[in-house]
Amino acid sequence: MPRKFLKRIMPDHAKMREHPHLQRFGARLTEPRLWHLNRRSVAGGLAIGLFLGVMPMIGQMVIAAALCIWLRVNLPIAVMAVWISNPFTFVPIFYTSYRLGAWILEIPPGSYRFNLSLEWFTGEFLLIWKPLLLGSFINGLLAALAGIIFVRLVWRLVVIRSWLQRLHRNRRGDKS
Repeated sequence: MPRKFLKRIMPDHAKMREHPHLQRFGARLTEPRLWHLNRRSVAGGLAIGLFLGVMPMIGQMVIAAALCIWLRVNLPIAVMAVWISNPFTFVPIFYTSYRLGAWILEIPPGSYRFNLSLEWFTGEFLLIWKPLLLGSFINGLLAALAGIIFVRLVWRLVVIRSWLQRLHRNRRGDKS
């Protein structure tokens, strides 16, 4: 079952509750549905994490935790999935999102140079924020949808495989 694999890779409940950014949610983190491993909960948590992971914002993990508490889906999966955007992947993710948004808005993509400064933020970022946000939103929706489909499909295949293995074992055991 996928549940066994997920239990191995998921962080400990106690560690998650003690995380400094998640402590602000207090007793709400003890809700059993936030930690339950079923197809719906895992798919929802993954969708939230992937959606927020491609959005250009600060505090993605805290927002993911709040949405999981509100929607009652798997919290650790969402918090882990947010890390799809990390120091190695955020440049291609945001570049792709910008290009998609510029294409949809029919804005010719410019050649911008990133420089973490107030001048860059007030100058060039103000030129790219609309296509970046639109592209990120669309990519986030696509990533969330792909995550839901992936979890539901893989979960179903693993369950069917488990049933077939059990059936095969039972038949083999009957003939002995």
